[in-house]
Amino acid sequence: MKDAAGKLARIVEARMKLKARFEEKMKKTPSVGDDRPMGSGNNNRHGMPVLPVGQTITEKWPVLDLGLQPDIPTREWRLVVDGDVEQPMEFSWEEFLALPQTDDISDFHCVTTWSKLNMQWRGVQLLDLAALVTPKDSATHVMFYGYDDYTTNISLEEALKPDVLLVHTFEGNPLPKEHGGPVRVITPQLYAWKGAKWVNRIEFMSRNRLGFWEERGYSDTAYPWRNDRYSK
Repeated sequence: MKDAAGKLARIVEARMKLKARFEEKMKKTPSVGDDRPMGSGNNNRHGMPVLPVGQTITEKWPVLDLGLQPDIPTREWRLVVDGDVEQPMEFSWEEFLALPQTDDISDFHCVTTWSKLNMQWRGVQLLDLAALVTPKDSATHVMFYGYDDYTTNISLEEALKPDVLLVHTFEGNPLPKEHGGPVRVITPQLYAWKGAKWVNRIEFMSRNRLGFWEERGYSDTAYPWRNDRYSK
C-alpha cells in the first residue's frame, strides 16, 4: 500500500507540473476558448454548443474502421509510450489497469456528421501516462498507433486535456472489439478520428507529423466547432 500511495503521489505531482506547463495553451484552444463557435443547443462543460455545426445526434454508435478489426486478447495487449520523453515505458494489461482510473461522461463527434452524446467511459487519462514518462521540454505533439496500423497526431495542449482518455470500458462493460477494444483513445474536443482504436503505442514528438487520414486530406487540427474537417 505504501508503494502504491507513493506512486500515486508522484503521478499527481508530475501531472500538476504538466498542467501548469500547458495550461495557458489549453485555455486558448478552440474547444475551450473560441468566442464564436459554430453549433447549436446548450453549452457543454467547456462552453461550446453541445452540437457542433453540421452534426446530427444519433442514438446508435456506428462502426467505422479501415476494414480490419484486430482481435487482441488482453493477455497479449501491450502499450508502449515512448519518443521524446525522459522515461519510456511499456504496460501490460494488468499494469495498465493498476494506473489511476478515471470515470467520465463525454460526447463523440464523427467527421461523417453524426454525434453521440453522454457516453460513459472508464479509462486512463493520457495526462497520467505523460506524467509517468515525463515529456521533454522539446515535445510538442503525440502520435497514436493502433494494432491495425492506423496513426493519428494531436498537439500536446490537446492531448493533455483531462477528458482525453485511453478507455477500456463503455457503459460498465468492456469496450467492444468493433469500437477499438480492448483499449482506444477518445478525444471529445476533436473529431473522433483523432482517437485511435486498438491503441498500442503513443509516441511523443518534438515536431508535428501527419497521421493516416491527415496525409489523405483530413484536417490536422480537427476542431468540430469550426467545421474543421478537411485541410484547406
